[in-house]
Amino acid sequence: MNQAPPIDLRLQLERENFSLDVSMTLPGQGITVLFGASGCGKTTVLRCIAGLEKQMRGRIRIGETFWHCDASNIRLATHQRPIGYVFQEASLFEHLNVQQNIEFGYRRTTGERSKRHLDEVVALLGIGHLLARSVATLSGGERQRVAMARALAARPQLLLLDEPMAALDQGRKQDVFPWLERLRDEVRIPMIYVTHSLDELTRLGDHLVVMDNGRIRAMGPVAETLSSLDVQWGQSQDSGVLIAGEVSRLEPVWHLAKVSFPSAHLWVRDNGMKLGDKVRLRVLARDVSITLHEPSGTSIQNHLQAQIMGAANDDHPSQLLVRLRCGSHFLLARITQRAWHTLGLEVGQVVWAQLKAVSVLH
Repeated sequence: MNQAPPIDLRLQLERENFSLDVSMTLPGQGITVLFGASGCGKTTVLRCIAGLEKQMRGRIRIGETFWHCDASNIRLATHQRPIGYVFQEASLFEHLNVQQNIEFGYRRTTGERSKRHLDEVVALLGIGHLLARSVATLSGGERQRVAMARALAARPQLLLLDEPMAALDQGRKQDVFPWLERLRDEVRIPMIYVTHSLDELTRLGDHLVVMDNGRIRAMGPVAETLSSLDVQWGQSQDSGVLIAGEVSRLEPVWHLAKVSFPSAHLWVRDNGMKLGDKVRLRVLARDVSITLHEPSGTSIQNHLQAQIMGAANDDHPSQLLVRLRCGSHFLLARITQRAWHTLGLEVGQVVWAQLKAVSVLH
């Protein structure tokens, strides 16, 4: 398979009370998450890519094709950029039914191939039974799936999603998650996804850009960047890491599944998994403790040998956040300053990590 061309961005924008100055090269596949507090510039980045910010300076290049380049006086209008855009609100046309809304998205494409593509999009998002419905009768989750289908119908080179689940309650979010995962795993279109939700970030993201006040604070693969000690994740109890693995064993008697990843494994609750399933695991720092020797005689089932890579002060002066490396993966552990000194811990030391809880993200 040919490697997807990267997305090269150099964006600068000045307003009275805000400035944006970012430079990044993003992978041309998977979901890149722009993460940060409200007002940090996430949506402004999407608007620049879409050509909606008229005062933007810099460059936007997809592979070898420039959409904007000051040096060459290139500035494609929004309608000339092959993008799909999904907003926080679905913004469907209320006077059109579901099928007519989706068909509006591929007016720029023609031919039988486009019709087949539309059918594939409808099937992928599971909305075939909704086509004749009025959009006024749709739930919030259904509306967003229709909005995604409309954006994909035009066969975009890049899909922009601006907090597409922000207006949904938790139940509706759980309805939409599987469809977004299908888009990530089955559609060969890079996506840039704006959110301030760690739940959405950890479940969907492949690459992560953390923004703060119009600047990039951290950037890289999601699992690696989440374990950074240089990034504050809002609420300290949310600090944690992401581990990708594969179900290698099932224990029906105990309703447990063994998830393996390079050099280690973890036991987790079996919620209907199958052997070979690819899963993401979320481990919070508050659920990780450190011991000097391999644990025995404990109810905690998951123990991983690890090396201390660093430590940083946490929100409260009594706490430390410790970064651990387990083979090619990382963990964060929240312990007290007293524990660090009592155990004589230091960077580079080999210890054991006990994982009290592991969440499975499907």
